[in-house]
Amino acid sequence: MTSVYPQHSYEPEEGSTQILLVRHGQSAPYDPARPFDLVDGHGDPPLTDLGKYQATLVGERLRSEPISGIYVSSLTRTHQTAEPLAGHLQVTPRQDDDFREVFLGDFEGGRFRKAIADGHPAVEVMRSRQDWGAIPGAESNAQLTQRTVAAATRVAEAHTNELVAVFCHGGVIASLVAYAANANPFFFSGSRHTAVSHLVIGPSGWTVRSFNDGSHMGTLTMDNPLPST
Repeated sequence: MTSVYPQHSYEPEEGSTQILLVRHGQSAPYDPARPFDLVDGHGDPPLTDLGKYQATLVGERLRSEPISGIYVSSLTRTHQTAEPLAGHLQVTPRQDDDFREVFLGDFEGGRFRKAIADGHPAVEVMRSRQDWGAIPGAESNAQLTQRTVAAATRVAEAHTNELVAVFCHGGVIASLVAYAANANPFFFSGSRHTAVSHLVIGPSGWTVRSFNDGSHMGTLTMDNPLPST
């Protein structure tokens, strides 16, 4: 009798935790005349109307998933982005401060956006070195990875064999996906607003299942505009 060996679909190993990393929606623009409020030194802009709409879209997308827990960072934009999904699931988000965005030192509070627009030399050094630490006073890649991996590990230990959504930031997502892929975080820069990335943390290590999935927003080249009224 001949044996056959079917091709199997991926299944996380026993004892794993699946984490959906969701970037926050679009946040308010930086106005040098009215700097962002700070939370523990980090700029804390709220969502724009478009950002709130994006949060609604990702909430609708994920509401049917068997999510057992929702986590947010210490910054307002992640709380606001998580609200629609938390309402659907009747789950109270838990805050873990270590999911906050990379600390940008001298460019914190929104000044990083202006520095990019101005072509500031420190931005060019950061890009050439591919390390946030090139910005004066900023966290290095290694420092960011250390705290974000610690936060994700805590979530995994608290939710064995479960699916969890973590609403966080582009730099955080890049750091965690890069850690799983043994790559530089700058390879994963530019996650779309409310895009979903999927990690599995298990006894045998970390696995990347997807990155930057914004299919709930339609076109791949731009974020959805607000619907006409």
